[in-house]
Amino acid sequence: MSNPVPEFTSDLPEGTAGFVDHIGIAVRDLDEGIALYGGLLGLELERIEEVPQENVRVAFLKLDRAGALGHIELLAPMSDEGAIAAFIERKGPGLHHLAVAAENIPTVLERCRAAGMRLIDETPRTGAGGKQIAFLHPKSGGGVLIEVCAEKDQA
Repeated sequence: MSNPVPEFTSDLPEGTAGFVDHIGIAVRDLDEGIALYGGLLGLELERIEEVPQENVRVAFLKLDRAGALGHIELLAPMSDEGAIAAFIERKGPGLHHLAVAAENIPTVLERCRAAGMRLIDETPRTGAGGKQIAFLHPKSGGGVLIEVCAEKDQA
């Protein structure tokens, strides 16, 4: 299966495609991972396959269900205080969180709470770009800090 080529490829550095192909997340149990990202957070399962040479089973969940390819968000601390500064001090630079879009954050939070997940934010708050955001604790997300976000008029 080949990736679609964006129309703006002439503006890209040679050899690049211009969009995020996937974000890889290691999970202990594939079914639990699918239940979290597909069942609770609404990403569509595309396929499951085995890669025997790597001794791994993989599931692919679509990022482009609604025609929005998503983004990479770079987070730089403005001082030595705050969550991002503490994260960099503790772990160094690297993957901080995975953001999943929602049409209704309270509904997603309630579904996650009912599934026994630990929430960092009980209600949405305002984040970058005016979006409404809420975080799920990494201990409930298989070690991944998960952000649920929506446009300010959709939360």
